[in-house]
This record gives sequence, structure tokens and C-alpha cells, in this order.
Amino acid sequence: MSEKAAECRTMAEIRDNIDRIDQALMALFAERWTFIGRAAEIKAELGLKADIPTRVEEVRNNARENAQAHGLDGDFYDDLWAQLIRHSIEHEEKTLGK
Repeated sequence: MSEKAAECRTMAEIRDNIDRIDQALMALFAERWTFIGRAAEIKAELGLKADIPTRVEEVRNNARENAQAHGLDGDFYDDLWAQLIRHSIEHEEKTLGK
């Protein structure tokens, strides 16, 4: 299987690669989620809230800058990360008992 888009000659190759990348992304999201869970545990120990606005802003700025550095639409990935962050905060709030 070709791993570069320019090397693909069929839609089957394109689809196989998109599926491969989607699986890798999900593995990375799953790994990220383990850190969200651990963050909630540490926040509970420290008496911190789930939602820390300065950190939310920092993560969103990082997402935007990382997207732009890869030639992607920063606004789109900022929106996507906003959803990811909201979901993470909701999970942390449940863990923290809120």
C-alpha cells in the first residue's frame, strides 16, 4: 500500500490510507484520553476545577498554530478542538463530582 497520496493510483488505495490514518488518529485520541482521566485525578487531589480558562485558551491556540503550521485551516481545527475540550471538561467534571 502506498503511504503518500501522490503515489496512490486508485480510489481503493486512497480509501485504505484514509482508513489507516483514521485508525492512527483514534489511537492517538485514546492515548490523549488517558491523560484527560489522569488530569481529573490530579485536579481532584489539588482541589482544582475542571475548567481552567487560561489552559483552554492555550490548548486552542496550540491547535490553531499546529494546524496552520501543517497548512491546514486554523479556524476549523480551533472549532474541532473546542468540541474536544468541552467533552474533556464534561468528563473531568463528572470525575470531580460536579
